[in-house]
Amino acid sequence: MIKTVMFDLDGTLAHFEFEEFFRAYIEKIVESLSDVMEPKALTEALMASVEAMVSCEDPALTNRDVFVVDFFGRTGRSEAELMPLFDAFYLAEDGFPSIKQMLGVTPHPSARGMIENLLDRGYEVVIATNPLFPLVAIEERMRWGDVDGLPYALVTSYETSHFCKPNLKYYEEILSVLDRSPEECLMVGNDTWEDLVAGDLGITTYLVEDYILDRDPVRRDPDFRGSFDDLVEFLSAEEFL
Repeated sequence: MIKTVMFDLDGTLAHFEFEEFFRAYIEKIVESLSDVMEPKALTEALMASVEAMVSCEDPALTNRDVFVVDFFGRTGRSEAELMPLFDAFYLAEDGFPSIKQMLGVTPHPSARGMIENLLDRGYEVVIATNPLFPLVAIEERMRWGDVDGLPYALVTSYETSHFCKPNLKYYEEILSVLDRSPEECLMVGNDTWEDLVAGDLGITTYLVEDYILDRDPVRRDPDFRGSFDDLVEFLSAEEFL
């Protein structure tokens, strides 16, 4: 019996193309830090540090730990100098939050009600977004999708997660934190690799096709698939699984 529903965020609950978002993110953060770092060097360092987080296998290090060691070691700049500028970027109206307007993001009218309905029926709900960003940036994107401020069992972020998608250890960590078996969980996402790989552990998967990311040749087949509207109908059933 399913007890926990895990949702990817970008392109699933928050409706935008991830690649467009990431390009806008790089553009805005480079603009924000242009007075202290050369744009090309900053872009290359950020991309390399993201890859370091994705590839890290050390359970003793949070993703933030990995980012800090890699980014500041790579750039030769100090955490004390630059981290306050990163923190300010995520909060400033003309910084990270302005990406919503750049992308023209509007919430799906049924997203919040779908999650509230699950919570009212006693399901645990997890925001299982790839934890490459600080919690403040994830909560901002949750606001873009109008799914913020709800009593989630867990929101994965780089401060607390030790692995990234598509590493199976990312999903194993969620199961461990919640004390759930794979058979008790449903993973909902739009990425045929990063989200559907959860099925390798025995987690039931649902592919949302509105903003699908098809990772051929490493894709996985979902147990269920459909549009976001199909998902809303699927989860509204008295016992969907």
